[in-house]
Amino acid sequence: MRLDKYLKVSRVIKRRTVANEACDKGRVSINGKTSKAGTEVKPGDIVEVGFSGGAVKFEILSVKENVRKDDASEMYKLIE
Repeated sequence: MRLDKYLKVSRVIKRRTVANEACDKGRVSINGKTSKAGTEVKPGDIVEVGFSGGAVKFEILSVKENVRKDDASEMYKLIE
């Protein structure tokens, strides 16, 4: 799954266009490397998203195309 779509489906970022912009501005990294929106993600990857108020770092636990809002937080595990 593409990084921007994963960020939207997992509800880390609410809209895919916003996720795409964050990737284009270099605020998203996978396993320590700055990543583009089209980068493929897989379980076990460590993703860090920089926001204006700080950063969120998490490990991907599962990749699903469709997920209910209540189950979205089970797709990743926060680190730190």
